[in-house]
Amino acid sequence: MITVLFRTESHFPVDRKRVKRAIVDALSPKVKGPTEVSVSIVGNRRMRDLNTRYRNIPAPTDVLSFALNDPAEKALPFIAPPDDVLRLGDIVISYPQAVLEASEENLLVDELIVRLALHGLNHLLGIHHPE
Repeated sequence: MITVLFRTESHFPVDRKRVKRAIVDALSPKVKGPTEVSVSIVGNRRMRDLNTRYRNIPAPTDVLSFALNDPAEKALPFIAPPDDVLRLGDIVISYPQAVLEASEENLLVDELIVRLALHGLNHLLGIHHPE
């Protein structure tokens, strides 16, 4: 069973079901057993704070991922939780950045949010792009 925990600031309209469905569809062939991932839709101020704190970049970005266990890293993994749920981590998406990028790419905002969520999910799975 795949659980997608979803949080959004109240004034950001997002098609939660569409995002959850896309994540479940992407994860289903890749994981076995109970799996959990979290998605948060935030404003630019919160995204700027996260970027400043964790990346030393004092500006908002469209998506950030915070993996609990990065398969690409060679370090020892965290100890498995006693409930046997694979918790991949958190995906944070800036709604204002998504609106801006969607208008530039002539996409619906929800389409772009799904794409950003899947991009963040790839990072949680250890699939990274060159910096």
